[in-house]
Amino acid sequence: MYKRNYLFFTIAFFLFITHAIAQNTYSIHMLENPPIKSIRGMSVVNDSTVWVSGTEGKVGITTNGGKDWKWISVPGYDTLDWRTIFAFSSERALLLNAGEPASIVLTTNAGKTWQTVYHNDTKGIFFDGMTFKNAREGMAIGDPLNGKFTIITTHDGGLSWQQAKQQPVAKEGEAIFAASNSSITTLPDGTACFVTGGTASRFFKGEKPVNWSMIQGRSGTGAFSVAFYNQLKGVAVGGDYMNDTLTTDNCLLTTDGGLHWKKPLLPPCGYRSCVKYITSEILIATGPSGTDLSEDGGLHWKKISEVGFNVITTYNGKVWLAGRARIAEAVATGKK
Repeated sequence: MYKRNYLFFTIAFFLFITHAIAQNTYSIHMLENPPIKSIRGMSVVNDSTVWVSGTEGKVGITTNGGKDWKWISVPGYDTLDWRTIFAFSSERALLLNAGEPASIVLTTNAGKTWQTVYHNDTKGIFFDGMTFKNAREGMAIGDPLNGKFTIITTHDGGLSWQQAKQQPVAKEGEAIFAASNSSITTLPDGTACFVTGGTASRFFKGEKPVNWSMIQGRSGTGAFSVAFYNQLKGVAVGGDYMNDTLTTDNCLLTTDGGLHWKKPLLPPCGYRSCVKYITSEILIATGPSGTDLSEDGGLHWKKISEVGFNVITTYNGKVWLAGRARIAEAVATGKK
């Protein structure tokens, strides 16, 4: 019996040490102090081209992996907050603002000129995000009007937009957050899904809502960001942005495409506005109170930086972050 117990504890200790050694450490490296108060939109094209957008109608682009940035003010829109950007290449990108009136503008020449492709001055209009399932088919989603979420679609790469036939019904006080253009995403099969917050917080896959245990009940609570690694494996983060260190019900995980969600064993260290997969097991999340990493598929999170950001984007293991007058990258620095 003693030998068996000794063998068991030896194996368990070996596995624990092996797991600890296998863990990467990540550090945040600042790349740019941009001439813009706040960045909430970020879109990656490849490992060298990244677009960002934010306040004062400004847009930024790098084509050399963040070493140099070009800053652009969209003519006639210098008061808008471009919280959403979707880039197709180093030349072509779409911008969507948060607030009233709502506008979508398109560039096909790296920001030299812009074309207004959508305008809506309906009272109360407020768009929160945009996603595409291919180069031509996309959608943008906004807060409820007359009790239904606002959805518009495009079938020509953003040149024209139409109101969707189906507009999901919202609960009283339910809304979507425009914190990082990641409250909406597209699954590999092309299905769009989004998360909500406020007095109610739910996950919508297409038209079908799922109730879950994300924090909810007040205007600043709920899910702010959702990401999927594949058709089944996903994560959502949020919390209470008025109490940004609260860890209660701020993260949920799914392994069946959003039908069921479970809490992590150790959640992120507060309200988080954006979450992304780096690999199938390594995830990164950020918010005003700091940046967290998980190396076991989201089950356990640890803070890697006290510096917080608004938005994250990843591409082939590269990680960019942006927020209030800062752009950075998260770099794996080796094994613990």
